[in-house]
Amino acid sequence: MVESNVALDMIFGALTDATRRDILKRVSKRGHTISELAKSYAMSLAAVAKHVSVLEKAGLVTKCRSGKEKIIHITPKTIKVAAAHLSEYEKVWGTRFDALEKLLEEN
Repeated sequence: MVESNVALDMIFGALTDATRRDILKRVSKRGHTISELAKSYAMSLAAVAKHVSVLEKAGLVTKCRSGKEKIIHITPKTIKVAAAHLSEYEKVWGTRFDALEKLLEEN
């Protein structure tokens, strides 16, 4: 049976889109408004807002009010959850590659 982890499904689902990955990259450097983000893409403000909404639902970004604007910031804790999940696979495959390398060296 497949183990289901809704949070991981939402995180990796949000990261499947190149625009959302780029938005995440931009807000990891500094906070942005949706208007600022929209200037970088050939799409409507509403489309960018939908991408941000997907990232927000996955817990990858948060919106903080600053005066009349909402500033989008990255959520490092969620990034760490995804990285920890992937590091498990890195360990498994690292062990397998080490064993393969040893086998090939013996032959």
